[in-house]
Amino acid sequence: MISKRTSLTFREYWANSRINYSVRVFIALVGVAIPCWWYGASEAITPLVLGIIASALAETDDNFSGRFSALLTTLFCFAITTFSVEILFEYPLLFVSGMVVSTFSFIMLGAIGPRYTSIAFASVLTAIYTMLGAQDSVSLWYQPSLLIAGAAWYGCISLVWLLLWPLQPVQQSIALVFNTLSQYLDQKSEMFHPSRNINPQPLRLRDANENIKVVNALNGAKNALMNRMRRGRVNSNTRQLLKIYFLAQDIHERANSSHSRYQDLAEVFFHSDVMFRLQRLLHLQSKACLEVSHCLTLSRPYRHGEESVKALDELHESLMYIKAENNPEWNLLLGQLDFLFNNLATVERQLSNISNPDATINDEDKEIPDSNAHGFKEKCVRVWAQMTPKSLLFRHAVRLSLALGAGYGIIQAFDLTRGYWILLTTLFVCQVNYSATRSKLTERISGTLIGLLVGLPLLTLFPDLTGQLVLMVLFGVLFFAFRTTHYAAATAFITLLVLMCFNQLGEGYAVMLPRLGDTLIGCLLAVAAVRFVLPDWQAHRLRGIMKDSVAANRDYLAQIIGQYRIGKRDTMAYRVARREAHNQDAQLTTAISNMLAEPGRYRTAIDESFRFLCLNHAMLSYISTLGAHRMQMDDDSIHELVSKAHRGIHAELDCLITTLSGNSETQTPCLDDALGKHLERWREEESSSARMVLQQLHLIHRIMPEMHQLTDVLAQKALKSSKA
Repeated sequence: MISKRTSLTFREYWANSRINYSVRVFIALVGVAIPCWWYGASEAITPLVLGIIASALAETDDNFSGRFSALLTTLFCFAITTFSVEILFEYPLLFVSGMVVSTFSFIMLGAIGPRYTSIAFASVLTAIYTMLGAQDSVSLWYQPSLLIAGAAWYGCISLVWLLLWPLQPVQQSIALVFNTLSQYLDQKSEMFHPSRNINPQPLRLRDANENIKVVNALNGAKNALMNRMRRGRVNSNTRQLLKIYFLAQDIHERANSSHSRYQDLAEVFFHSDVMFRLQRLLHLQSKACLEVSHCLTLSRPYRHGEESVKALDELHESLMYIKAENNPEWNLLLGQLDFLFNNLATVERQLSNISNPDATINDEDKEIPDSNAHGFKEKCVRVWAQMTPKSLLFRHAVRLSLALGAGYGIIQAFDLTRGYWILLTTLFVCQVNYSATRSKLTERISGTLIGLLVGLPLLTLFPDLTGQLVLMVLFGVLFFAFRTTHYAAATAFITLLVLMCFNQLGEGYAVMLPRLGDTLIGCLLAVAAVRFVLPDWQAHRLRGIMKDSVAANRDYLAQIIGQYRIGKRDTMAYRVARREAHNQDAQLTTAISNMLAEPGRYRTAIDESFRFLCLNHAMLSYISTLGAHRMQMDDDSIHELVSKAHRGIHAELDCLITTLSGNSETQTPCLDDALGKHLERWREEESSSARMVLQQLHLIHRIMPEMHQLTDVLAQKALKSSKA
């Protein structure tokens, strides 16, 4: 029993993506530290270690051929940057010109895709690493060859790792999807708390924030799957994982659904146990998703438990008891409870079929949309499309290149020997928006200060090179272990690693105070660049993001209504529309959150923005309900009623989009009061399926007037802001 438990614990740790990443870095660092110690080549340790760090930061998930191609591209870019620094280092004007132009060019390569974003960042980082030791370099070839050798060494370890465990990243990414679904279902269960006078807005906001995590996890899983397909087509190795991914998408759509106003359910069924049973079932399904995540991580088959099945049966019995009461005031909401029960029953069935996804997924679902750029011409088109001040990437490239140029000017003006830490700090702190930059700023300063305070006694306690080599390897591993989860701790560890590296050259104590001063200067440059160079305040972009979110919801709804004529089909167009609606909703949530971190005078209409977010997320939930219950309606008269209602909603959404686009000539004229009355009558008279559809359209229609009022207020405040 003990050995079995020990084995399981080891597998759990081994399957952790952060631990896997750290082990690769550990092998790479030990692989250079031991030979350098054995042969007494302490001067070679620093560039080799820095090359490993740059290569590890450039690493992105891909199949073997893609990873090999990326490694060659990375080494080529590293060679260009490091040799350019060595050649131009003695010519300040040429050097700063080349640095600004190359930084801008590298950052713009990120338009091609995430792989090139990582390579571009690591290439600029390698250039700064080369500057750190350029004045001590014994020849043109010495430092570049060591940096590239370190990078190649880690790249080879990464390739071998991928050969041994080719599908592990995909399993980890889909496991993360179910982990975030578990948190989302837990949050969703709070909606069913049976309390009178419930205020749904805070719950909607928390729901939107949790939804961001699910959306990001689904996008990550999609990219991991795409990297193992050919132009979006499935192969035998990924077929089962692809179908589990589709199951996760379906569960997400159903979890996001809202069948009625939660405050109405809580008020009407306050004295019934049905709300508690709904809440408990969601809690149990949340636990099931967490167990699915665990099984996927460990490559074990998932066995669905009986507890949630029993809870579903008990919920059904509770519904039957309520119906037997024959309370006419409950009739309308009882119909919605039936659809809610069916929705949760389907989620239960999807979870039970995780180990047998063929039971619920059609054979026609063999591909996912391929959004990657293929071919040199398509890549160039993507980069050129971002060559505009309206592009966030373009603005970031301009800011970062100018900030690095200014940092180099400070180094030259004050003759700072180790001043290149200014550039290093600026590179890490300067982010795409002000909110992320401010977050990095505080964490970078605190992490550097902690690292220096800890480093001073460590250098005293471990004066010999052997002990410092051990610490250097340890700190390098810890940096990558905490890099994505706790940046302040990661900064402290990388500061300690740098101290150990430079102490190999006899300069450990000498770089401590300059390191702190350079960090402060680099942070100031990063903040100044984000605030004053092509500033990108969220309030200025907010209406555009709102417009895109509403448009995505409109297109998602159109795809769904079309399937009530032809029947349920998880076509590529449908899945793309659904994913885009969730992506835009997540982007709107992120934009409003980022706005709160910006200086007060750049914020605008905070209350109205949050209210619009709640209504937009509610609309997405109502639409998701229609998507979850897609079915074919054979009765032409009923379908005509649904089509007519949808045309009215579609027109209102178009009107809202026009208003958000800044067209002041159309101010809420598209609100159709007659449509609301028709929807109210239809939903009471038609059959259950038609009533559900019309009920959801009625819920969407009810929030239109307030959304128009909010957009009018936002437009007025934006006009005042532009005149100020």
